[in-house]
Amino acid sequence: MKDFDASERRKSETSAWFEQLQEKIIAAFELLEKEAEGPFAKPGMAPGQFVTKPWARTDHAGGDGGGGRMALLSGRVFEKMGVHTSTVFGSFPAEFAAQIPGAEADPKFWASGISLIAHPWNPNVPTAHMNTRFVTTTTAWFGGGADLTPMLDRRRVQTDPDTRDFHAAMKAACDSHGKVADHARLRQWADDYFFLKHRNEPRGTGGIFYDYLDCPGNDEAIFTAIFAFTRAVGTGFLGVYPELVRRNFALPWTEADREEQLVRRGRYVEFNLIYDRGTIFGLRTGGNVEAILSSLPPLARWP
Repeated sequence: MKDFDASERRKSETSAWFEQLQEKIIAAFELLEKEAEGPFAKPGMAPGQFVTKPWARTDHAGGDGGGGRMALLSGRVFEKMGVHTSTVFGSFPAEFAAQIPGAEADPKFWASGISLIAHPWNPNVPTAHMNTRFVTTTTAWFGGGADLTPMLDRRRVQTDPDTRDFHAAMKAACDSHGKVADHARLRQWADDYFFLKHRNEPRGTGGIFYDYLDCPGNDEAIFTAIFAFTRAVGTGFLGVYPELVRRNFALPWTEADREEQLVRRGRYVEFNLIYDRGTIFGLRTGGNVEAILSSLPPLARWP
């Protein structure tokens, strides 16, 4: 009974945090829309606001499979932005269970998380992604990360202030929880993960990535430490990325910059559809297709 109570409490705490973070992100990015000044794709456009929509999932066996809440924005700073939460449960299809830790013998699972993707209008503003999640099978773990994708080649360098500040924020999140998060390791993991193998090029300028940070059922200290780190990733992203947007959203751009942005977005599409673990997990578990594929930009080019 004690282990069962601890498991249910962990589920309640993590799902509640992801929902709270979604609310904070919605407020912060709607504020950016209100503050914006400078050249926009549509001069005089009103500040964008998130449109939210709950969704429900039926498990592949036919029962209640949980659901979540989508939040999508299209405005004068962000051509498209989504921040979604989900809490889903049920059992993995047999062909997928063998690929998930702890599901080989028992395919039952529970998973909760938040996922964010921002595609700004201005090519000077980098695209950004963040997600964190907690998954339980017969074992339990946290995963997630955040990374930055500058759209212009001249800014896709580690010395660019945006990239330097983004890495500093992620390092601070790791360093404050150094017992469970080694920044050098998670930064290298991101470099390896956010890489388009078929093009032999990185998706962007990196960040951090982690998965399968195990939380044994009888070790409350490890769960507490990794959950605290996961919260630090979310709050660290929320602290740094809006500032990167503010410093860039009024900068002028050219048609050549826009073309370069659209081509770079094409690379983003390729990564998300071929390699992204969250996309694969969501589609294989019967998630909300609209939410899963909202990470794709509204416009892209393949010259």
